[in-house]
Amino acid sequence: MKLIASRDNPRFKALRDLAGDVREQRRQGMTLIDGPHLVEAYRRRVGSALLLAVSESGLANAEIQALLQSHDGEALCFRDALFRELSATVSPVGILAAIPIPGESADPLQGDCAMLDGIQDAGNVGSILRSAAAAGIVDVILGPGCAGVWTPKVLRAAQGAHFGLRLRECDDLAVAVKNFPGQTLATVVNARDSIFGIDLSGRVAWLFGSEGRGLSEALVCLSARRVTIPLVEGNESLNVAAAAAVCFFEALRQKRGE
Repeated sequence: MKLIASRDNPRFKALRDLAGDVREQRRQGMTLIDGPHLVEAYRRRVGSALLLAVSESGLANAEIQALLQSHDGEALCFRDALFRELSATVSPVGILAAIPIPGESADPLQGDCAMLDGIQDAGNVGSILRSAAAAGIVDVILGPGCAGVWTPKVLRAAQGAHFGLRLRECDDLAVAVKNFPGQTLATVVNARDSIFGIDLSGRVAWLFGSEGRGLSEALVCLSARRVTIPLVEGNESLNVAAAAAVCFFEALRQKRGE
């Protein structure tokens, strides 16, 4: 395996650009996944990555060695100092992979759906994707202002959920709301209807707004219903990722007839 030790190396420069620039990711049609868990999840659910990059010290890791042995494509080794510049983590384990960003599906939406409006925090977006996958939701639509769904931070927070979801980034969530063939629910603070008191057994599109301003008024007005999660008195709201998880699993509970 080739050892790369210079910052002037063109392969290092290309990966460094990919690690830190959403526009470069879109231009190349690739992104980076970091850590053995994500690399293994991708291998198991999708296939071999385009490229594996490992740190020099990471070569001693048995889990990384196993991933290298099962890899069919190119692999490069980097000096530890260079690898730290590629990794989005404070203490990198020592392996990352370059993978293609899949094209957006043109298939009709299936079952329930999550629609995200202006959620900027990568950790929140990734956590919502992880909860959606765990609750059996396949389709997630991200509107303007959301963190880039294929950025390394979102990928890390989602912990492999990307590889079982159909993710769509759109310029106008209003169109998606209007075209959804089911109940569209705007999650807001202090709405009249509690999610625990309405029928969620049919198809539902959940609309979640940004951490600060919440859902845009235009999307709220387009939705069939405004709903809320009742909180103990004295508490104003939940983190959007926590709220999404509560909504997804209440719907799943009702669908199971529990």
